[in-house]
Amino acid sequence: MMNNISPRQLGVFVQIALLGSVRAAAERLHMTQPAASMALAELERQLDAPLFARERGRLRLNPRGRELLPLAQELLERHAEFARRGREDGDAFSGELRIGASNTVGNYRVGELLGEFVRAHPQVGIRLRVANTDAIAAAMLEHSLAAARANAARLVLPGTVYNYGPDAFPLLAEDDPQQPLTRKGAIRVAMEQRLAEATDVRSLILRCGDFFGPRAGNNWFAAMVKPGRPVRSLLYPGRHGLPHAWAYLPDVGETVARLLERERELERFARFHFAGHHVDEAALLAAMRRATGNAALPLRAFPWWLTKLAAPFSVLLRELGEMRYLWREPLQLDNRRLRAWLGEEPRTPLDQAIEATLRGLGCVA
Repeated sequence: MMNNISPRQLGVFVQIALLGSVRAAAERLHMTQPAASMALAELERQLDAPLFARERGRLRLNPRGRELLPLAQELLERHAEFARRGREDGDAFSGELRIGASNTVGNYRVGELLGEFVRAHPQVGIRLRVANTDAIAAAMLEHSLAAARANAARLVLPGTVYNYGPDAFPLLAEDDPQQPLTRKGAIRVAMEQRLAEATDVRSLILRCGDFFGPRAGNNWFAAMVKPGRPVRSLLYPGRHGLPHAWAYLPDVGETVARLLERERELERFARFHFAGHHVDEAALLAAMRRATGNAALPLRAFPWWLTKLAAPFSVLLRELGEMRYLWREPLQLDNRRLRAWLGEEPRTPLDQAIEATLRGLGCVA
């Protein structure tokens, strides 16, 4: 029964038909590749028929797709015309924007982050809710579930290893018990449990190591260098010689996209582990030296003592200190289930990933 086919899904279908790939269509539509893949998968699910055939890595319209393409284009044109005729104030925004923020962001940074938007759109009312991180995360998840439910879409949650305590180390499987030692870990466990309980919404969790990638600044990798400045040293949090799990964000996105292309085969509550790059500080330092052209780039120890000293006064540093065990114990994500599905895990070579990340962070020219 087709109740929720949206202009967005039709737009993805049309652009894939014109360009031959999900990646190109996503770029044209200013979407992420996983979002485009999800839109196509949902459209095909509602039509109860595939629209494309795969030929040498490209997507080609099958007979059903060729039949529906002109109709999809016509519907999009009519939708655009309806919007043009109905618009009274050009491209002006109006209404109310509701924002939830944790205490640190809400009390100290929200003005800086929203100032430009408020000045550009004075007719938009702002309703700000400031609360603890767990309350904000729970509220955001409920809104995400409502949106997925309304659009009959699958909800994707990028997962972490915060869910696990040392009792599950060193090799983490999808079904291992989750007994986190940190507050952030407890929040993650609660979010996953909520998805498991939402039996009317399909979900996908891809658990990963520490994220890094171009223009992604709020992570451990960015904390080891100084974004916007040349790299002078590698400030490493882990034990010497102990490999750590890293997840390069473009690879994570590619993995999610490939999984969503097989939407019909996925469980309602699907979980996979992404192994990523499992390397120690020596491999990371060598890649950074090659990326920066500085063969003498030094390795320095992360000042964990500072997190302990400042913990009574800073929630951020206190929670940072709680995660130290993830850098002192051996752990690795078991991706055998993922490889059984995809054949291989997307993995950009470490040197290429490090160089792209440093360029994106403004650390190398």
